[in-house]
Amino acid sequence: MRFSTLLPSATAATLLISAEARVVVPEEVQAANRLANRAFPANAPHGYTPQTGNCPSNRPTVRAASSLSPNETAWLEVRRNATLDPMRDLLSRLNITGLDTTAYINDHQNNASALPNIGIAVSGGGYRAMLNGAGVVEAFDSRTPNSTSAGQLGGLLQSTTYLSGLSGGSWLVGSLYSNNFTSIDSILAQDTDADNSGSLWQLGQDIFTGPATGGIQLLDSAGYYAALQSAVSDKDDAGFDVSLTDYWGRALSYQLVNATDGGPAYTWSSIAQQDWFTSGSTPLPLIVADSRVPGEILIASNTTIFTFNPWEFGSPDPTIYGYIPMEYVGTNFSAGTTRSDQCVTGFDNVGFVMGTSATLFNQALTVVGGANTTGLFPSALQAGITAVLSGLSSDDNDIADYPNPFYGYNNNTNPYAVSRQLTLVDGGEDLQNVPLHPLIQPLRHVDVVFAVDTSADTNASLPTNASATGWPDGASLIATYERSLNLTMENGTSFPAIPDINTFFNLGLNNRPTFFGCDPANQTGPSPLIVYMPNAPYVYNSNTSTYDLNYNNTERNAMILNGYNMATQGNGTLDSQWGTCVGCAILSRSLDRTGTPVPDVCTSCFDRYCWDGTTNSTQPENYIPAMKLEELSVTASGAGKLGLSLSAVLVSLMVSAVLI
Repeated sequence: MRFSTLLPSATAATLLISAEARVVVPEEVQAANRLANRAFPANAPHGYTPQTGNCPSNRPTVRAASSLSPNETAWLEVRRNATLDPMRDLLSRLNITGLDTTAYINDHQNNASALPNIGIAVSGGGYRAMLNGAGVVEAFDSRTPNSTSAGQLGGLLQSTTYLSGLSGGSWLVGSLYSNNFTSIDSILAQDTDADNSGSLWQLGQDIFTGPATGGIQLLDSAGYYAALQSAVSDKDDAGFDVSLTDYWGRALSYQLVNATDGGPAYTWSSIAQQDWFTSGSTPLPLIVADSRVPGEILIASNTTIFTFNPWEFGSPDPTIYGYIPMEYVGTNFSAGTTRSDQCVTGFDNVGFVMGTSATLFNQALTVVGGANTTGLFPSALQAGITAVLSGLSSDDNDIADYPNPFYGYNNNTNPYAVSRQLTLVDGGEDLQNVPLHPLIQPLRHVDVVFAVDTSADTNASLPTNASATGWPDGASLIATYERSLNLTMENGTSFPAIPDINTFFNLGLNNRPTFFGCDPANQTGPSPLIVYMPNAPYVYNSNTSTYDLNYNNTERNAMILNGYNMATQGNGTLDSQWGTCVGCAILSRSLDRTGTPVPDVCTSCFDRYCWDGTTNSTQPENYIPAMKLEELSVTASGAGKLGLSLSAVLVSLMVSAVLI
């Protein structure tokens, strides 16, 4: 078992925080797992600058959201069939007695729609969310060593149809896909830069300082900010509006895409052209952002939610109810079609898409560059960011600025129909910090969603000094449930009933996996079963601040390991039947659809993990979660004056911190 929690704590810690910071695997396995060359630079040689040229003969138009796109429909046939073998193998290992899962898959393999349709949703919460979600994905990935042993969950990722991310979760999703859907294990094994392609997830050098110097990393902080300035200035000079999100997205890319130059030519739409995606070998990546009408500050719960996938950008919400081709985001549209025969490509830079989903963090750059912070930060950093901010309108600093493709479209319902600008913000600002919205759309027919929640809700819900901060309290699920009851916005979506926040605390639902919506007959409409996986201390106190921007490799790996143990329930040490119960959750809607009796072992699992409707709304006690397994001993990095000062400033200034 990977990083077995059955080992004495000293041994387990040694496995985690050795010089290699990884579990030891044979050299040939490490070599095979080296990071592949990154996704092809679709906008080369133009780098970050979008290009304007002639539109294709079939000029792009807004497509009504009444159906899935032809691209997704065709791809689904390939992907759903590609999930059969890994799903068959996964379920056969999970010991679901009373059901021959191999025969079940074989009996229905010619009708993939009868079989489970799986989604994974990774919440926001900065690097905390990215790393915790990475541990879950690593546990679900059959490429992870020992993840396909009996009772392990490797192969669940390969069986999944949709993978959605928001804010910090979008960093995880975007980083994987912009690196040819590499594995978490491969990222953590490539610290040495042996392929001269730059290092990913080297978080010891925070995003405000830039990549470490030495070797092929030639930029000092001043050079790093000059590079950011140059890339964004070129976009500005080409006639496109820029905002702080451009700088933020470029900075993110140095850590998440390619540390040598940040992969400026990589686009989100180019994913759809790569063979590992067109062959159906990976889930469909979905990135979520909220809209903000110009002039708004607070984001309403009924705001329009936008989704980026490799083919399209748009929203199924009744306000917009349309999509445009992702490749042509940045093109001027009017009344549902292009305003001229000129189209823009290259606007959908992958870092800009990830930055859009996490625009709440934009304000961090404004803080560092502010006059009132002089002396708190290194002079080169201060000077660089001040240059970055010069010439930007303060009204646009906290948004991502897009030419509005829905100008003049659906005028009766579209609040953006009169604006040439579409402004997008962090996807969690409407309180739905777990990106469930694209996965509960009826057209996608998702059966089960593994909802990884790394929100920092306890900053607000239990504000007493004795309560631990930085843990989830179920608020995101509550927000999604309440939106599903909003008749003006629900658009046919349905969501399982969710109890109040006090019940989450009093019944421990925010401290362990819980299934919501187990009985499909007790729903207001077709909705997936939600496997809620809240962040909790399994082997490490993973409630780090959203504004922690420095993690040395041992801290990074401990965060990921904690997520791994959450996903596997300590390799089954907390519940030896956990793998079985995951298998039952996967099969639940499919068994109901095919009229197959539920095995007794699954009934027992549902009795144990399903919320049964019980509530306890009394004021909860202080929440200080106990370590579930043997705690790792990890030496923390020195956050330094920059990290500590920045966190303090951000926490005081960002009143919306509860959202993330």
